[in-house]
Amino acid sequence: MDIFLQQLINGLVLGSVYALVALGYTMVYGILELINFAHGEITMMGAMVALAVAGALALAAPGLPGVLVLGAGLAVAIPVCVALGLVIERVAYRPLRHAPRLAPLITAIGVSIILQNVAMLIWGKQYIPFPAILPEGRHHVLGATISDIQVAILVLALLIMLALVMVVQKTRLGRAMRATAQSRQVASLMGVDVNRVIAATFAIGSALAAVAGVMVSAYYGLAHYYMGFLLGLKAFSAAVLGGIGNLRGAMLGGLLLGLIESFGAGYIGDLTGGFLGSNYQDVFAFFVLIAVLVFRPSGLLGARVVERA
Repeated sequence: MDIFLQQLINGLVLGSVYALVALGYTMVYGILELINFAHGEITMMGAMVALAVAGALALAAPGLPGVLVLGAGLAVAIPVCVALGLVIERVAYRPLRHAPRLAPLITAIGVSIILQNVAMLIWGKQYIPFPAILPEGRHHVLGATISDIQVAILVLALLIMLALVMVVQKTRLGRAMRATAQSRQVASLMGVDVNRVIAATFAIGSALAAVAGVMVSAYYGLAHYYMGFLLGLKAFSAAVLGGIGNLRGAMLGGLLLGLIESFGAGYIGDLTGGFLGSNYQDVFAFFVLIAVLVFRPSGLLGARVVERA
């Protein structure tokens, strides 16, 4: 029971991060039908910028509380990633909005590679340790252990997802996003500034990616210029699992993928008699992606329903 509960906690924490990144994929796809493969690299940029801020503060104010350091890192990483997302949308995707679908897809891959190389030039090829910003407090629940950083990730991710749903369902911007997702032409005729709505979608998705990047780096204690590639693929798998284009589907898919990965890593050794170990945990995302594409291409909650963003 304690192992099951521990894997459940680990899976929910991991799934929260996947869900935040998956929301960025699904929001852009819902409006543009574009798979923004550079989204994972924006997540990486968020982690790297926060890391740089934490390093600078460690030199300038060594006694600063960890919560303030984390807040300062997020305060810088979020606008940097938002600006990056806006530039990518304006320079790389908007000119190709009416081009065949293959063109923006290839462009997205190119942007992803460019961002990786820019990060490598700035921060180097090596893995960079992310400072232990939050205290190492641990709490015991029915035999399982949950740390302060896991609690912070779960609470922050839940609040962000609730806020996003409220924005999409209750605000003028959200109504414009839903109208644009239904039909860009009709929304434009009704007075919606489609370009501004699309830019806002990229901005929101990039902000979520920045938070997720800081979360995952603080959780594992490492950051790397290539970290966005695998994280992005897993989040994309989560979006497909839930039904890409559907906000709730992205959240559900992220949580489910985190649980599948956590339970798979925890029990794969017992199930295979020790033949496979927990280091094979990354394959589960791709098994899920293949299974969904084969048996239910529209995802668990279907695709392109009314509430898509």
